[in-house]
Amino acid sequence: MKQLSLFLLFFLVSVIAYAQSLQDIQNVKVDNLSDAQIEQLIKRAEQQGIGEQQIPQMAQERGMPPQEVNKLRQRIQELRSGRRGDQAQQQRGDRRMQGRDSRTVEGEVDELEAIFDSLRRSDPYYDLTPKQKKIFGYTLFHNRELTFNPSMNIPTPQNYTIGAGDQLLIDVYGASQQEYDLTVNPEGRVFIPNVGPVQVGGLSVEAATSRLSNSLSNIYSGLRGSNPNTFLQIRLGNIRTIKVSMVGELRKPGTYTLPSFASVFNGLFAAGGPNENGSFRHVQVYRDSKMIGEVDIYDFLVRGGQDSNIMLRDNDVVIVQPVRRRVEIDGPVRRPGLFEIKPDESLEDLIEFAGGFSDRAFQNRVTVRRSTGSEMQVDDIGSDFYATFTPRDGDVYKVGEILERYENRVQVSGAVFRPGEFALTEGLTLKELIEKAGGLRGDAFTNRATLYRTKENFKQEILSIDLEHVMDGSIGDVKLRREDILNIASIYDIKEEYYVQVSGEVNRTGVYQYAENMTVGDLVVKSRGFKESATNSFIEIARRVKNDPSGKIAEILTIEIDKDLNVRAEDAGITLEPFDHVFIRKSPGFQREKVVKVEGEVLYPGDFALGKTDERISDVLKRAGGMNQFAYPKGATLIRRTEFYKTLEEEERKLKNLQSLLDHIDRGDNIDNSETEVELLRRLEKRVEVLREERDKRREEDKDANLGFIEDRYAALDGADTSSVKLSIRETELVGIELEKIIQNPRSKYDLILQEGDVLSIPKELQTVRMRGEVLYPTTARYDNNRSFRNYISRAGGYTEQSRRSRSYVVYANGDVQRTRSFLGLKFYPNIEPGAEIIVPEKPERPPMPPQAWVAIGTGLATMALVVTQVLNNLN
Repeated sequence: MKQLSLFLLFFLVSVIAYAQSLQDIQNVKVDNLSDAQIEQLIKRAEQQGIGEQQIPQMAQERGMPPQEVNKLRQRIQELRSGRRGDQAQQQRGDRRMQGRDSRTVEGEVDELEAIFDSLRRSDPYYDLTPKQKKIFGYTLFHNRELTFNPSMNIPTPQNYTIGAGDQLLIDVYGASQQEYDLTVNPEGRVFIPNVGPVQVGGLSVEAATSRLSNSLSNIYSGLRGSNPNTFLQIRLGNIRTIKVSMVGELRKPGTYTLPSFASVFNGLFAAGGPNENGSFRHVQVYRDSKMIGEVDIYDFLVRGGQDSNIMLRDNDVVIVQPVRRRVEIDGPVRRPGLFEIKPDESLEDLIEFAGGFSDRAFQNRVTVRRSTGSEMQVDDIGSDFYATFTPRDGDVYKVGEILERYENRVQVSGAVFRPGEFALTEGLTLKELIEKAGGLRGDAFTNRATLYRTKENFKQEILSIDLEHVMDGSIGDVKLRREDILNIASIYDIKEEYYVQVSGEVNRTGVYQYAENMTVGDLVVKSRGFKESATNSFIEIARRVKNDPSGKIAEILTIEIDKDLNVRAEDAGITLEPFDHVFIRKSPGFQREKVVKVEGEVLYPGDFALGKTDERISDVLKRAGGMNQFAYPKGATLIRRTEFYKTLEEEERKLKNLQSLLDHIDRGDNIDNSETEVELLRRLEKRVEVLREERDKRREEDKDANLGFIEDRYAALDGADTSSVKLSIRETELVGIELEKIIQNPRSKYDLILQEGDVLSIPKELQTVRMRGEVLYPTTARYDNNRSFRNYISRAGGYTEQSRRSRSYVVYANGDVQRTRSFLGLKFYPNIEPGAEIIVPEKPERPPMPPQAWVAIGTGLATMALVVTQVLNNLN
């Protein structure tokens, strides 16, 4: 998967860079890729061990459109089969050239190589093949974050060999003080003023210090004797460089110029490290045609040791020998891969190189596949032979995984205090297992427990246990086996969850938990008491019927209960049973007030509460003192709520009232509330908070209620042409009334019965007429009794070209509507009254007739003409 991910990263970056979209593979167009780029993709995939058929699959997983994936698959098949398709390739080339400058195939490949270089910077192992990554130590010399460059900020090593080109800084201190800056010449000498040349080449720093001290003692006598008072110290300034030949199985063999502090590791790093055939265990160093040592890189990789890391000198030769014995280990080890083994090393050493076994490894046996010279063979190696078994070149060792099974596990679940897994000890019984699990809970169903047992053939059997008698010792205990599972059910797991339900006039309806000996009064308390509208003399309990074949659905019980939640003596023995449904009815005499409003030209405008259910307009108008002298009865209107009006529900109204009470009860200033008022404030705040939560929850649930109602209402239009249907959702609408007839004939058919929220509006005498719609200049004109409908249209400039004259209508001040009528080509326009509004609608848009329709009409007329001509000819 890691290899697939690395290649997919390359695929995305290379293709998207070409398409100049470095972020989204969905925009890649395969037609814009040249054959050279496709070939490059295939080549890189092969280096990563990825098949050609996997490339389109990975591209599709990363979001490439299926059409482009098919194109990519086809291009790969064409390139591999040699069928390029000259015409298709030419078309692709034309499309590529339209959006970019002309570039050669070599330039495109160079561009891809630049992308590969950027990937190498982000992933140091990107160019390695799967086999190279498996070779232990191979990535050491390919990690650009790691460097073996020698540190120059270290004290001068006393064993450092001085050579030509080294800069020696000599400090003389003590009784005499002097500094010398000397450079070793090609003959290995340094020239000291007043002393002469001194041979230091080939000496260590320690030996050169002694020789220079003897030479300078001729000038500084304090350097002599057993108790000197003058001292000498040598430091290295600019160190020289050396040339080292790196040969053998290296990635980049050659001669390298290195600092004189360089070691074998520095040279290997400069040469790219051993190649696939190079040895990590036998890196030989030759000096003056003699091998002076052999470096084992595994000492550094496994143990961190650098004792064998030889310091290089000028003209040294480092030879990396071919690998002599390489084996592979796979499976649950910490570091699976290819390892180089020396002849004296065993399988135990190989496991150490691999980092040891992982926690999932089966450590008692390792399987090896090896060659016998003519065929392959498989051997099993027990853990007792790990230290003595000698690996051979080409061996493949497979470490197995532990089995997904437990050798000593039993489990218990259900009604115990500590369910889970437990160790199976010798002779463990069912009763002892329950004690380990903390014992039975109080809700444990002890009549029957279930023991699930796995047989030797992996079939499962179930043993039913009389747990009650096992626990009290009446019957024998059960001895447990490996992988037994004991399940102890709860009494609540084997029956329905008991509950009771309350509906009607309580403050919180719903379902509540059932409890034994629960009464209706207890349930009312749980539901926060009666509403003011509740009746206490007619409470019904609907109880489920069991084992009654007569067809009876429910048993109905009726009880009475007072406001203090006390029941009658004859009902005192009635308690609720599971699944009872309690209905609290509304009192038949309870009526919530209904308010209407009278506004305009009356003596006492304002809100009026309806006294009776059949109160009419004349009754409320009389209570409002009647009309004053400025009233215009013909313009009176009744505004009534529609089904879209958002009325306050009972809970909303209660919340509003309680909030108002809460706002006005606090005295404020410097006067504290009384103890009664403080307690009332506490109750109100709690009740308001609860009502707000319920309101918010209800609003969330009913957010789309109005739209759902509209959809249901117009569902009958399904299948019909509803393009011209326009819904006007209004919360109120005008009801046309004739107030003069209502006043003359109270309680007649004109005198409407009022509903809650009605608004009776009586305006002043109106003196204008409005013109709206498709007229040239919509305006408002003064009412004149002598002017007709057409006169008022003329005052508005006349009709527009888009006007639909035959559909003109008039809305009167009281809400009535009359439209223009036609009879035998004559138009009869409505009368105009003060306050009226003339509306001229617009013609509906009609699509132009297509040419096919004109052709069909012409064909039909020509056919009809031929038929008529033929008939006339026959008659003649």
